[in-house]
Amino acid sequence: MSTITVIKKDGTRQLFDPSKLEESLRRSGAKEEMVKKITSYISEKIVDGDTTDKIYREAYEMLADEKDQGSARYRYSLRRAVSELGPTGFAFEKFVGQVYARRGYTTSIGIKIPGKCITHEVDVVAENEDDLITAELKFHNKLNIKTDLKVALYVNSRFIDIKDTGYYGEKNALPYLITNTKFTSNVINYTECEKTLNLLGWDYPRNSDNLHDVIQLSKVHPVTALTSFSKHEHGILLDAGIVTCQDVKKNGGEDVYKLGLIKRSSVKEAFEEIDTICLK
Repeated sequence: MSTITVIKKDGTRQLFDPSKLEESLRRSGAKEEMVKKITSYISEKIVDGDTTDKIYREAYEMLADEKDQGSARYRYSLRRAVSELGPTGFAFEKFVGQVYARRGYTTSIGIKIPGKCITHEVDVVAENEDDLITAELKFHNKLNIKTDLKVALYVNSRFIDIKDTGYYGEKNALPYLITNTKFTSNVINYTECEKTLNLLGWDYPRNSDNLHDVIQLSKVHPVTALTSFSKHEHGILLDAGIVTCQDVKKNGGEDVYKLGLIKRSSVKEAFEEIDTICLK
């Protein structure tokens, strides 16, 4: 068993576990030969006190060096790409709205809904023939920040206030709390006991249908995953409401071109990257 400790983003230390690295690489779709190659290389090179961020960067660069690992490289970087949709939560709201739209829902962002007692602003409303989802989104730039119990209590109270007006009608009323990171154990214990509020986090529900899986299945990918654009250009695109690969390609890229702030060569390169990575 490894005695080497690594430093997480929150500054805490944990024992380096090669099996966790293997698992994340397999989830990205990396070929088994590549999984073993990367894990073996990092296990040999790692020293006590290295950061998990350093491990991620080295694994990502090794995937990037392999031409047939483009999709795996993208999926491996997905969590960080979503966390870069900030600094505010608006881009994340638009992103989640598009995810639900691709799943067959009619979606709206930032909707004011009168409750029995007060009016509430709901981040995302998604509706199909059977279900009506009202979702509160909690976006965090830092992956170690968790969504806590007071948020869950607020969202559940809001749901009750809205439901008492008959807003949901005959449809399945589905209040959601969605975060790009994790929930505290108190949030999970509360919702599992209370059985009304639905949670969607990066790895919750634990076995399937978590945010990571939902994004993968919808094939809606954040523009921040594109290496063709610089971080500065990512910021320009997000400010303009262009938050996904699909947004970049919309109207043949015209929405990006008319900004007048990004080189056409970068957009052309991004188109090629999207075709080979994002839309598979």
